[in-house]
Amino acid sequence: MKNLKVTQLQGNNGAVKNQFEIQTKDGIYFQSYNSLIVFKPVKGKIKLDRQYWDYSVTTSKYRNLFLGENKKATERKIKEGVYVLADLNKNN
Repeated sequence: MKNLKVTQLQGNNGAVKNQFEIQTKDGIYFQSYNSLIVFKPVKGKIKLDRQYWDYSVTTSKYRNLFLGENKKATERKIKEGVYVLADLNKNN
């Protein structure tokens, strides 16, 4: 697929196993294991998968790293409508 780049998420000690950033022409996804967790579009609101955004301690740790904030800030942004909950894993 053209204009698609997949890289491992970078943590404090380098590349993190099973955590990925997927860059597309429309924006960047964060994927934890086999599930899409966050989508940062070029235009529009950040989308979090309604089922998996807070799935586990590991997913939350790297979601926080990807978004550059803690869970409390993410929850506030969901409540305020800054972030949108969506079904990012439909048809996957």
